[in-house]
Amino acid sequence: MSIQGARVEEKLFQNRYLVDSGKPHITIEPHSKPSKNLVAMTTLCPAGCYAENGAGQIEITPDGCLECGTCRILCEPSGDIVWNYPRGGYGVLFKFG
Repeated sequence: MSIQGARVEEKLFQNRYLVDSGKPHITIEPHSKPSKNLVAMTTLCPAGCYAENGAGQIEITPDGCLECGTCRILCEPSGDIVWNYPRGGYGVLFKFG
């Protein structure tokens, strides 16, 4: 199948991500109850990095983050997250585009 007709998941699989162990570029600020914006990120993040745990807290796994900025626009101004660019040489490595 050509890349043109591939599903989004298949296209995302083509990208590579160099994990910076112990130094995530996105962190979620401590919260007792997640904001609506954080909850929205569980469905809005194109890489699926945000998830709700069994205790009702939102967690992030930044491995595989596309650095698209969706969470920065939605959550950073309200203080829900801290977002920085990954250190040089780490982060997403796009294969196509």
